[in-house]
Amino acid sequence: MRRPLLALGLAAVAGLSLSQTARFVLPGDPLAGITPSEFELFRLGREDFLEVEEPEDGLGPAFNGRSCAECHNVPAVGGGGRVAEVRAGIRDAHGSFREPEGGSLLHLFSIPDHGCQAEAGPEINVIARRIPIPLFGAGLVEAIPDEAILAREDPEDADGDGIRGRAARVPDPVTGAMRIGRFGWKAQHATLLAFAADAYRNEMGITNDLFREEVALGVSRERLRLCDPVKDPEDVRDRRTGLRGIDNFENFMRFLAPVERAPVTPPAERGEALFSAIGCARCHVPALMTGPSSNPVFDRRPVRLYSDLLLHDIGTGDGIAQADAGPQEIRTPALWGLRFRRPLLHDGSAATPEEAIRRHDNEAARARQAFFELSQHDRDALLAFLQSL
Repeated sequence: MRRPLLALGLAAVAGLSLSQTARFVLPGDPLAGITPSEFELFRLGREDFLEVEEPEDGLGPAFNGRSCAECHNVPAVGGGGRVAEVRAGIRDAHGSFREPEGGSLLHLFSIPDHGCQAEAGPEINVIARRIPIPLFGAGLVEAIPDEAILAREDPEDADGDGIRGRAARVPDPVTGAMRIGRFGWKAQHATLLAFAADAYRNEMGITNDLFREEVALGVSRERLRLCDPVKDPEDVRDRRTGLRGIDNFENFMRFLAPVERAPVTPPAERGEALFSAIGCARCHVPALMTGPSSNPVFDRRPVRLYSDLLLHDIGTGDGIAQADAGPQEIRTPALWGLRFRRPLLHDGSAATPEEAIRRHDNEAARARQAFFELSQHDRDALLAFLQSL
């Protein structure tokens, strides 16, 4: 895992610039240019990300996995995955969504013999699957100012292009302040710490300073207390480092490098121009900028993520309302690292980029139609561009 630091050391000897060493960064490596102390935080975070939790550590009583890396491992630790979580809810006769008691997450597992397996009751009539989102480049995404995301929203379709993207406004559980969400399929979190803490509690059942109560669909709080052998909050500070698990996860994600783009071929270059010309780039914005930062790694840098980080209805919504997002809204998925991701869409229902494009509708209907009106030669070029990301 020290390859990037070695590359930077050799680059310094050779007199090369930081940008000239970017090609040495591989999936799962830290950001180029971080300091030795930041690398140590990254290393500690990765170690915790890989750690397998046990019931005595606070695992459960209801959970989906025993480590972060169990779900985030493709093509490397911190990437996406194929183990889908399940969400459940209630849609009434008028089409309004209601979250059931215990939340919308339907856990896959529970600690044996504790009687706290999550259950979907007879009133549940909405079931959805969500696959893990890759975490590469998450620290750069966090460093994008709220104002940069807000500047792109157009909830009333003022420009008449049929696209109504809007920013998710969510509370920061640390400060209570409203922020612009950017992490998760529903843009339900604005910061990496909140994202990490929510996942630790929801996916592994380990309560922490931000989310202090156990949750399990269909299980009462009283029953959960009887099922839980470890006092809450279960995530405590390490006496050696002073860091909680959620701090370690935050540090790992913050310093995790984005996936570098593959060498651009002439067809991919032409496909990129077509991607913009037919309207795909209106939502899959090629780059946003980070704001001013005292850390040069994050200071006013382009983030080439191919997303506007806004909520849209493109006909692939999962029917689950969450945080500020409506049932049919999904945050625009970032396309960087797309060549390493399969399956696609929030539920993994598309096997290829072309199949995912075919599923686009509503706000994305014009772009989808324009794609299929291209000649086969041009469609192949656009797909070659996507394969280069």
